[in-house]
Order: sequence, then structure tokens, then C-alpha cells
Amino acid sequence: MPDARILVVDDDPDSLEIVRTYLESRGYQVTTAPDGRAALAMLEEARPDLVLLDVMMPGIDGWEVARTIKDHPEFSDTRVVMLTARSDFTDKQRGLRAGADDYIVKPMRLEDLGRKVERNLEAARRSA
Repeated sequence: MPDARILVVDDDPDSLEIVRTYLESRGYQVTTAPDGRAALAMLEEARPDLVLLDVMMPGIDGWEVARTIKDHPEFSDTRVVMLTARSDFTDKQRGLRAGADDYIVKPMRLEDLGRKVERNLEAARRSA
């Protein structure tokens, strides 16, 4: 779904740049945020179709950002995918309980990320 808008949220600048560059090379419009607070502030303007969200960030963590997005009437249909190094089953369950639609463990292959992004954008399109 090229031209889809994706918000990538991660406090690691290297990860942010790698993911941004990869997604832009696939035709997506990418906005980045260095932390949860910035991500929430950008939602109104960015209007993302999908949010790729790290968990461990200073200030507002990814769990809370996901919960806030899903609780907001204007953004509750926005797909949220946790993209994190936290790989325990309980972490995945916590992400899904917070409202995440999917969960990707870092490090990941960019091709796998691309497939998950496409799958989640397709699901968003079908439910619209």
C-alpha cells in the first residue's frame, strides 16, 4: 500500500534512520518521533495509517503510547505495531493488551518488517 503514512517511534536514532530509509524506499510516507511524548503530539498532523512503536523509551513508554492511541476516538482505528527488543511472551501479551495490533522483535530482517507493515496496512484498508 504505497503512499500510506507511517509514524515510526524510537529513541534510538540509528534504528529510526534504518527503518525510515527502508520504508521510504518502498514508497511509504514516513514521519519519525524520538519518544512517546513527541509521537502523541504528532498524531494530529501526521495522521498515520500505521504506527511502528518502540517500547523502552524515556518519559512515556510504548505501552502507554499504544493505549493512548487506541483510547482516542479519532485514532482508535490506527494500526499499532510494537517494534521492540523485548521478546518475552509476557511482553508480547502486554503489548496486545495495550492495544497493539502486532508485535515485531528487534533485531529483525527488513524484509520481515516490510511484510508485517504490508499485512497491517492491508488489514487497516479492509476494516475502513
